[in-house]
Amino acid sequence: MKYEIQNIHTSYFIFHPFPMRWLAFLTKKGLRLLLLLVAVAIFSFGLISLSPIDPVDAYIGADMLQISAEQRAIIAARWGLDQPLHVRFGSWLAQVMQGNLGTSMIFNQPVLTVIGERFLASLGLMATAWALSGLLGFGLGIAAGMHQGSLLDRAIRFYAYTLASSPTFWVALLLLIIFSVSLRWTPICCASPPGLLPEEVTFAQRLHHLLLPALTLSIVGVANMALHTRQKLIDVLHSDYALFARAQGETTWGLVRQHGLRNVALPAITLQGASLSELFGGAVLVEQVFAYPGLGEATVQAAVRGDVPLLLGIVFFSAIFVFVGNTLADLAYQLIDPRIRLANAAPAGD
Repeated sequence: MKYEIQNIHTSYFIFHPFPMRWLAFLTKKGLRLLLLLVAVAIFSFGLISLSPIDPVDAYIGADMLQISAEQRAIIAARWGLDQPLHVRFGSWLAQVMQGNLGTSMIFNQPVLTVIGERFLASLGLMATAWALSGLLGFGLGIAAGMHQGSLLDRAIRFYAYTLASSPTFWVALLLLIIFSVSLRWTPICCASPPGLLPEEVTFAQRLHHLLLPALTLSIVGVANMALHTRQKLIDVLHSDYALFARAQGETTWGLVRQHGLRNVALPAITLQGASLSELFGGAVLVEQVFAYPGLGEATVQAAVRGDVPLLLGIVFFSAIFVFVGNTLADLAYQLIDPRIRLANAAPAGD
């Protein structure tokens, strides 16, 4: 009977319409994203409303003492800050449902425009750091796990533990002092040479300015991936089937290639997908240190200067960004391990 049930599941996987499975998967993810955005909207708006920063004072800036009460009231009415909290939230939510995140107070542009321009600057930085940290962390974890207890293993663990306990901004300042100030190998700030128009900047110049910020983010993000991959590989190499394979004359590299890589790849992908939120938070600090004009710097400006529409828009965007990254990790599982496709294809009640 058990064999017949397994055959039914296999035939279901083979003949079940492919679009229906993906439609169900995407529908479930879409509902989760909707609930996530509702929760983010409520909590973010509530927390920002409790901020000690007065948006009107932050908007006026240094001229605060020269503004009369009537002018202050006009500014508050212009941005809807004279309304009760629930009225402001309702108005903002109605705009969001129409695809309009409002207008930035400090940039005087639509929030979507500001996010789009700043995200393009941050995309290369975060993508490069994300790829480098994943590949380097996975490789170091494999090397440490294969040589457990060796000098190489201890060196990799020391490196990972040191970075895991080091603040991102401190690492960024240290690298800036070494490579930009002392050695003068890399630029000290910005995403391009100051004084040049965007169309005058070459690809090599952009890459030169991107190198040190991306390196900072990637070497900090290596720690979790390396330690996690190392431990998972050690578990695989000490499993019963690995011990049996060793008894049959299999080498350590053969075990890693045949059994270890696939078994440690799935947890590594999960960890790398979850690291997008940490990567976004690290980018905020790194962009401040290197004066990199990306989305992280815009986040700090919006928080310090009380730009509520822009800050809420960035929070919304970051939630979607992290959710999409985790969804792509779920899709990658099915490419690495076909058994996950079979489990997902099995009908309810299995």
